[in-house]
Amino acid sequence: MKPPIKIILVDDHAIVRAGFRMLLATEDSINVIAEAERGEQACQLYTELQPDVMVMDLSMSGIGGLEAIRRICHRDSNAKILVFSVHDESVYIDRAINAGAKGYISKNAHPDSLIEAIQSVAAGELYIEQGLLKQVIPSTEPLPSGDDYKAIIESLSAREFDVFLLLAKGYTAHKIADELCLGYKTIANYGTQVKSKLKVSTSAELVHIAILLGMIKN
Repeated sequence: MKPPIKIILVDDHAIVRAGFRMLLATEDSINVIAEAERGEQACQLYTELQPDVMVMDLSMSGIGGLEAIRRICHRDSNAKILVFSVHDESVYIDRAINAGAKGYISKNAHPDSLIEAIQSVAAGELYIEQGLLKQVIPSTEPLPSGDDYKAIIESLSAREFDVFLLLAKGYTAHKIADELCLGYKTIANYGTQVKSKLKVSTSAELVHIAILLGMIKN
């Protein structure tokens, strides 16, 4: 009999982690060995415990999930990280996989999908939730005047991307600072950098770009 798959759960909501743990407790082949609520903590626990699979949320305070994935995979190219996120937009899936994640499912997925995804990723397979697969297949039709924007956005750092998307969703710099647990001036600087790279001057223009690329709905 194979030993159970060792899992670390990473999510900034304790109630959510408790729910995941209860679900996974019903599966004998999976053993949750630790939990983390921030990306920094996830990086440390990964090094200390060497889990078989790390189940990672993306939206967390501190460095966030994308940067945590990038750091862990930089240290260990064999790391197996499954993203389990509320975000089901293709841009998140692409960035997570490019950062090194080996799987991606949304929190709207059927509970059994989490168990299936963990088992697949542990076996060395790439797992993307069936309903999300079509989003990661490159389109053959170029976006009208949007290709340049897409390339620039893909080049943004993880934190610049977070700030860009929150600004595009109408968040103020103060609200983003609270959301990401960073200083207002830091957020303002990120906002300036993002606008400079995209060659725009207003948040309204960021909204237009996000809508053009299908990242938010009009």
